[in-house]
Amino acid sequence: MRVVVQRCSRAEVRIDGERVGQIEKGFLLLVGVTDTDTREQADLLAKKIAQLRVFEDAEGKMNLAINEVGGAVLSISQFTLYADCRKGNRPSFIRAARPEKAEPLYDYFNDILRTRYNLQVETGRFGADMKVDFINDGPVTILLDTDEL
Repeated sequence: MRVVVQRCSRAEVRIDGERVGQIEKGFLLLVGVTDTDTREQADLLAKKIAQLRVFEDAEGKMNLAINEVGGAVLSISQFTLYADCRKGNRPSFIRAARPEKAEPLYDYFNDILRTRYNLQVETGRFGADMKVDFINDGPVTILLDTDEL
């Protein structure tokens, strides 16, 4: 799995002009699933994200986790994180998991963030054409990949 973590001061997702998810301070997560990913990897990523200390403490140092600042999560499924652009100019998405595998694992990942780590998690709609608007705070953007954890 791959997740792009973006610390934000606000984020929202719209589908056909309708707002379907919105948060204030927290993380915008772009979540990609490949065909070999497992629930154990989703558990690992959820734990890493919940414990990631990238919010400022009283001294202005990145030292606090999302729960310590009352943050929330906007999680967006993002199969294009597995784009292969090595050959030609048209990306190949062959490494991205098929929807029948990716959607249940994406849902499981979000449920773990909610239930195990007590985070408010908003989402878009899997497979939909989504418009995401956010303010990256910092900017802080971190790429997490289970192949590298």
